[in-house]
Amino acid sequence: MKTQTNLKIWWAISVFLLVLAFGSMPTQAAQTGSVVAWGRNSVGQLGDGTTTDSTTPVTVSGLSGVTAIAAGDNHTVAILGDGTVVAWGYNAYGQLGDGTTTDSTTPVTVSGLSGVTVTAIAAGRRHTVALLDDGTVVAWGRNSVGQLGDGTNDDSTTPVTVSGLSDATAIAAGYSHTAALLSDGSVVAWGNNVYGQLGDWTTVNRTTPVAVPGLSGVTAIAAGSYHTVALLSGGNVRAWGYNADGQLGNGTTTDSTTPVTVSGLSDATAIAAGDDHTVALRSSGSVVAWGRNNYGQLGDLTTTNRTTPVPVLGLFGVTAIAAGYSHTVALLGDETVVDWGNNVYGQLGDGTTTNRTTPVAVFGLSGMTAIAGGGYHSLGLKGCLYKLIGDNNNDCRVDLLDFASMAENWLIDCDAEPSNPACVPK
Repeated sequence: MKTQTNLKIWWAISVFLLVLAFGSMPTQAAQTGSVVAWGRNSVGQLGDGTTTDSTTPVTVSGLSGVTAIAAGDNHTVAILGDGTVVAWGYNAYGQLGDGTTTDSTTPVTVSGLSGVTVTAIAAGRRHTVALLDDGTVVAWGRNSVGQLGDGTNDDSTTPVTVSGLSDATAIAAGYSHTAALLSDGSVVAWGNNVYGQLGDWTTVNRTTPVAVPGLSGVTAIAAGSYHTVALLSGGNVRAWGYNADGQLGNGTTTDSTTPVTVSGLSDATAIAAGDDHTVALRSSGSVVAWGRNNYGQLGDLTTTNRTTPVPVLGLFGVTAIAAGYSHTVALLGDETVVDWGNNVYGQLGDGTTTNRTTPVAVFGLSGMTAIAGGGYHSLGLKGCLYKLIGDNNNDCRVDLLDFASMAENWLIDCDAEPSNPACVPK
């Protein structure tokens, strides 16, 4: 119709002028990048201004434009679009990084990171780690066994630089140890080494990074409470450290101070580690898990520990995985989230506190783009509430590359029209 055509022309011209003026156009930016959380909230780790547990997702107060999330035992961390890092929850050891040891039920800004660009974050039990765009790493919080990597055992309420790192590309944090992936595909680690989780053939704690011998071609790392995991470029997985429950996945329950190969797994694309269990996403979109299973965190309809990978039942089309202390989280291709395992505080988000040995849907979630698992809480990062058809970059922004297709379409409410082609993940 003529009126509709005229409106489209007006819309196209308006957008074109905005693109010329600003280079790109945010679509409902204030409503994108929000964070939801569910589960235990004893010290404010859900970030909603209370200390009330929640069995369904609640919105973290005052956050938008979030680009990454991480969860520790009882604290939570996020990177904002402007590079700011915020944190909330338990802070007895300075793990929120705001220069205090005061807990916070809403996000506070991490001090001392202005003028630098943070590209990734990780959270351990009582410490937090950040990767900078120049390949250096900073850390803050508890440092009783050297997990901050600055050559001391002194806690810090603000970020300190990890010694000797200049080419890190990824980071992971365990209960009280930390690991980094380097640009050459090798791995270094530091902190607690009582079970050999640093992988350096010893059980000696380290206050600065040491190399994990015999590893190359690593593309991703994960850290459990006392074990560490590496994904290799060919899809194999290796692990080292504590193995009493089979979390190393090599068919034994023997600890290892050096990497061992996870049995029967050659097509992994992502990994995650909980307290004493380990999870891998396969190229098919299915998930396998191994290790401790006392709450059903392996998702195989049992509570039997497994020393080699077993399939998570009924789960396909997975795009990301995360692990909490004794529960597991998966993001599906339709941008919904499922959980399984321990649910004593509602960390599965299904409106109950019933443990689950197979995946259940998190209540009321859609449009999720990232997930994280904490000690007894879980997180989801919400992407675009609204998208423009023709957003070729699929990044909630429209630029000149998107203009031609965008000019012929309308603003779509993906919550109201989830089946619209513009709302289907690319």
